[in-house]
Amino acid sequence: MNFCYTRAAAAVLCALAAGTAAAADQDQSEVERLDTIRVEGQAVNPAIVPLASRPSLAPARDTGDALRDLVGVSGSRMGGHGVDPTIRGLSQTRLNVLLDGAYVHGGCPNRMDPPTSYAATGNYEEVIVLKGFQTLEYGGGGPGGTILFERRTERFDADENVRGRLDAGYRDNGGTWDVGADVTAGSEKGFARFIGSYTDAGNYDDGDGDEVRSAYEESSGTVIFGYTPSERTRAEFSYEKQETRDLLYPGAGMDSQYADNDTYRFKFDTEDVAGPFTRVKFEAYRSEVDHEMDNYTLRPLTAPAAMRAPSTSDTTGGRLVAELDSGYGQWKLGVDVQNNDRDAERINDSAGMLNSVLWPGVDIDQTGIFAELTHPLDARNRVTGGLRYDYVTSEASKADVDPPMMPRSPNELYDLYYDGAQAHKERDHNIGGLLRLEHDLEAANGTVFAGLSRSVRTPDASERYLASNGSMMMPAWVGNPDIDSEKHHQVELGIVLRGSRWDAEGSVYYNDVDDFILRDRRDDVPMAPEASIYRNIDATLYGGEVRLGYKWSDNWSSQFGLAYVRAENDTDDRDIAQTPPLEGTISLDYSAGSWDAGARVRAAAKQTKVDTTSSTGVEGDGLDARKTPGWGVLDLYGRFEVNDSLSIDLGVDNVFDKNYAQHLNRSNAFDPTQVQVNEPGRSAWLQLSATF
Repeated sequence: MNFCYTRAAAAVLCALAAGTAAAADQDQSEVERLDTIRVEGQAVNPAIVPLASRPSLAPARDTGDALRDLVGVSGSRMGGHGVDPTIRGLSQTRLNVLLDGAYVHGGCPNRMDPPTSYAATGNYEEVIVLKGFQTLEYGGGGPGGTILFERRTERFDADENVRGRLDAGYRDNGGTWDVGADVTAGSEKGFARFIGSYTDAGNYDDGDGDEVRSAYEESSGTVIFGYTPSERTRAEFSYEKQETRDLLYPGAGMDSQYADNDTYRFKFDTEDVAGPFTRVKFEAYRSEVDHEMDNYTLRPLTAPAAMRAPSTSDTTGGRLVAELDSGYGQWKLGVDVQNNDRDAERINDSAGMLNSVLWPGVDIDQTGIFAELTHPLDARNRVTGGLRYDYVTSEASKADVDPPMMPRSPNELYDLYYDGAQAHKERDHNIGGLLRLEHDLEAANGTVFAGLSRSVRTPDASERYLASNGSMMMPAWVGNPDIDSEKHHQVELGIVLRGSRWDAEGSVYYNDVDDFILRDRRDDVPMAPEASIYRNIDATLYGGEVRLGYKWSDNWSSQFGLAYVRAENDTDDRDIAQTPPLEGTISLDYSAGSWDAGARVRAAAKQTKVDTTSSTGVEGDGLDARKTPGWGVLDLYGRFEVNDSLSIDLGVDNVFDKNYAQHLNRSNAFDPTQVQVNEPGRSAWLQLSATF
């Protein structure tokens, strides 16, 4: 199992000396659970650059947590499950996350279950991270980036009929263990595949030895039936079910009894097409999420009343993409649709009455069309350009439902906090596009690139329609039905270089945002509680990333990465909250035949660019919990190949048991208090993997 950090910055990145081994591993990807994580940049034709550090694949590790190992990717922790990723300072619906081609939108209004929480890392061959706005194919919006969790079931050879993989792992901090199985049977014409995993996680201790409420139990199972009449054509149908139980969250006022997801997919892909077309892909999917949280089942009731919040989020969609060659270049044309229907309530179980209609029957429907062209200017230069149009409608069918326990329906809340606003059907016409130029350097083995893009993001269900009643002791949380869509205008410059023993890449970017959707506070409404609200501002984000790999000898190698982003509220001349600080990693790895070992340091600088006051002017009202101190931790890891079929991975994270928290924090469930959850202290882990 190989953990790879990859940048698709140019065709010039060929495999290094260790790359041959990586390519060999890639050939076995059909029996390996998550064999690569790739980060893709602004250019085409990715090449794999090996990275020996494998803590991302350690057992019982949340997917969002594993993604934080990548340069330029951060994340906010609420508990042991559901770390919410951030790319280049942008998070939540500013990222497009697809699970094997399907959108799975979480069911919790407070994002206990971001999309990545429904993607157990062991259940996918590959995770591709596209940083920034690089493609029009995977839906509108996504200015921060796109995360693709991919399954790749290789076609069977004539003399092959079964293959598989079994895994078992244990992590001592929290007494967490997991098991997984991946078995495929078939022939050249088709296959049937089963992927299953189970995790039982306990509460971990932070670096000070204090217990952090983070336990959960998760099980998942996937069946895939494939038809593969040739190497150029395949069809697949899959059904996936994930059940998570008894999730504890120290960073929320509630815990979750369950978070379940059922996803159905159909995919068809062929290169046997007529005329100028070279490939046609069709995908259709449906995901159904059920979620519930309360403040009394999994913890002692300390609040004035027992509160429960059941919710659902159902998404149906698909896409049709065609590729064709012309005398002017390579075209990619496509159309996609997506519908998300969300409902959520908060119920006062002490009184047996409805308290709030949190998501009042929110329906968001999106239809998009796009065209991309890659045109070679000459042997060393090429340009890629494209346009995308999305028609998006949003409405809330239950905005007039009046909870008997509280005096205000969703529409009454909108009217109160937004001066007469009412829920109505919104129609957004979003136009985006990109233009990218790549130049292969003549005097060096490398490529430079420059990109321009515009992307438009429609407000999500919470930003536009959330309706949480409050009291003088518990603030309200109210979406803005009149909020405008975000418009991101980005420019990026970068370079990729490769030497005989090293490879390097770097990029800088600038993002000018019109109508940035800012979560803020309002406390000036007479006879009404303070509320979390949403408003549009102008914003600027800028930063850069650099990565360097060096092979000291045939056995020794190192990787170094650094990322920085700054986010400014231009309207109010303030910093934007929840922006990660300067972050970096450095590793030293040794590989010798059947075994290898390595060490890695992860570090972050102190974050002083914070917003802790918000527009209310009251200290502590902002979305940042504090100015977070800098930190650095050491991880050790190794691997031993017992034979061709059995391997042992082991390691220790946070060797010196440092007590620290990442800067990105979360807000308490329906109480906007910011809560920063400490990361795990020293954690030893072991994983056994067998293939057949």
